[in-house]
Order: sequence, then structure tokens, then C-alpha cells
Amino acid sequence: MRLTFLGTGTSFGVPQVGCGCAVCRSGDPRDRRSRSGALVESGGATLLVDTPPELRLQLLGRGVTELSAVLYTHEHADHTAGIDDLRIFTVRRKGHLPVYGPPETLDVLTGTYRYIFDPEVTAFEGTSKPHLEPHVLQPGVAVEIAGVPVLPLAFPHGHLRVYGYRFGALAYLTDVKEVGTAERAALQGLDVLVLNALWWRPHPTHLSIDDAVALARELGAKRTFLTHLTHETSHAELAARLPEGVAPAYDGLSVEVS
Repeated sequence: MRLTFLGTGTSFGVPQVGCGCAVCRSGDPRDRRSRSGALVESGGATLLVDTPPELRLQLLGRGVTELSAVLYTHEHADHTAGIDDLRIFTVRRKGHLPVYGPPETLDVLTGTYRYIFDPEVTAFEGTSKPHLEPHVLQPGVAVEIAGVPVLPLAFPHGHLRVYGYRFGALAYLTDVKEVGTAERAALQGLDVLVLNALWWRPHPTHLSIDDAVALARELGAKRTFLTHLTHETSHAELAARLPEGVAPAYDGLSVEVS
């Protein structure tokens, strides 16, 4: 199994528009953080987690030509606004692409992007639209998606709940604020754990870096990668301050999962 980070930035991205801080001006390519999304490849299947606004450029950068399915974590724009970039995959396959996620997230997407999901809305002759087939996931109920075992888990994120996903020995969690007892039990025995870690100070709807490090230590994953990062820490600075076994992710990083 392989995990690839398409984007590792917060909702503003890095560099931020109009910001002249050292990280936004950095020449280190690892400090250029597009909005968060990831690929999970296993057994010939390619699962996309979220459709961030930069999705087209992210997929071009990784040479992605086919997707098996899409998994959504929640409905915020930095995780969904690239949804129309899925159109090329449905045009090429001449059929629907399955998309999965929390029921409330799929409700928002089907309402916001009615032209995609409503079968009564047809593309004008000679044009195209994405053809996506929504599938509701329930937290704690394991499913198989394109032959890959997936366990959805629910976490609080402000007024919303966000889904994290466990794929065998890999777990991908973003925009999480707290992890409950049942979810901690479901996250034992991991090779790779991905956690959002916004910045060092507390945040009302996200784990801070300190929160993420403490959670990583408790869960005991062999390797933990931090994502959903801001311009408050450079890659090099953060890597130097993190304990062994915990590292900042960066756009384009690929990790093999045993």
C-alpha cells in the first residue's frame, strides 16, 4: 500500500495571498502547501481522499490517470471545491465514479453541485459533466471499496463531524479536534498515522501540533505524519522540533505502508 500526500496545507494554503512572512517567501519546495488531499494505492486500486481546490494540478503533478473511488472527510470548501476536476475521469471511463462519505457531507455536495448529481440535469450536446455516484458511509462500519478494506471513523470538528479513514495499517485523519475512546481503540496497531496539526497554539476545531504529538505517542503508530499545516512553521523548523517517529508531511511525499 502507498500513501501520497497531494496537499498538506490549511484552508488558506501556503504561501498565503498577500503574506510576506519567511515561510511564505521560502525557497524550500516543502513549504509550498496546497490544500489537503491524499491518494491511497493498494492492489491496483487508487482511492482519492477529498477534492481540494488545487486537485487538477495535484493530480497532474503525480501523473494520476485513473481513480477507483473518492472518499470525502467533510464538506468544507478546502476539501471539496475541486469536485468538478473529477469530470475527466468519468468522461474517460464513460460511466459513474463512486464517491463515499458522511451522509451530511454527501447531502451538502448533492445540493451544492446539483448539476453533477441530479440525473435530470443533462450536459448540453457536445459538452460534458461529472457523473458521480454517492454512497453513504456509517462510522465504525467497515466496508470494502475497490477491493480495499476501509473503516470510517467519526470525530468532532466544530459544528461538524469529520470522517477519518483506516486502510489496514494506515489511518488518515484531518480536521480532527478530539479522538474518543472507541476511536482510539480502533486506531491501534498502525504502521502509518496521519494527523492534522494546525500550529503550536490551541485551536477550537483542530488539533495543535502538541495535541497531535501527544495523540501519536498514545496511539503508538510506528510512523506519524502531520498535515493541514499553516505558514507559522517551516518544514525544516518543524522537522527539527518533532520527536522521533513524528514528521511533517509535504506535498508530493509518498510513503510505503507495510
